[in-house]
Amino acid sequence: MQLIIAIIKPARLTDVRDALHEAGCNGLTVTEVKGFGQQKGHQELYRGAKVQAEFLPKLRLDIAVPSNQTPAIVEAIRAAASTGQTGDGKIFVLDLSHALRIRTGETDAI
Repeated sequence: MQLIIAIIKPARLTDVRDALHEAGCNGLTVTEVKGFGQQKGHQELYRGAKVQAEFLPKLRLDIAVPSNQTPAIVEAIRAAASTGQTGDGKIFVLDLSHALRIRTGETDAI
């Protein structure tokens, strides 16, 4: 099993969710986060003054999948989240050693 963590632009969530559904993803967790990468933030107007916003709003998607589905899920996220602009996000893939469904006690079955 693997854990896929994707950081994406909030505006791309619907497209990513639809792509994940088509790729056979059974579920995901979405968290609102803030951060920066190559963009290094941006300037905003606040009460008539320019303010440097150092952290940009992003969404973090956490998706646990069987290892054989990882390439398809990663490609679905990449294709749906991509705008070709700086700040499209990142995808991280981690090995997941154990998972447990609380309701049934099933282990390592997603």
